[in-house]
Amino acid sequence: MGHNMTPTISQAIRNLINNPQVTFNMDGDTIIDWDTSNIGIAQPTQSAIDTEVARLQAEYDAQDYARKREAEYPKIGDQLDKIYHEGIDAWKADMITPIKNKYSKG
Repeated sequence: MGHNMTPTISQAIRNLINNPQVTFNMDGDTIIDWDTSNIGIAQPTQSAIDTEVARLQAEYDAQDYARKREAEYPKIGDQLDKIYHEGIDAWKADMITPIKNKYSKG
């Protein structure tokens, strides 16, 4: 998912039920209204929701390096200017590799 936002309980529930017809309202972390419009989809258990939130959080955390890199890369226009004037090797060495090294994948 290219996550740029911290996972939410609502997102976890949507992933678990995978049906846009289901509506629900929440008060904080608690489901207070569950409407399946007679399509027979049971409300997920708290355990299932917690497991999905944990999975989404792990996926989000695993992409931390990518979010940090994206925030530090120069604007695309500056990168293209570097390539035009100094070539791909200079662009990699001066603009890309230092950031990739600073925020490694693991």
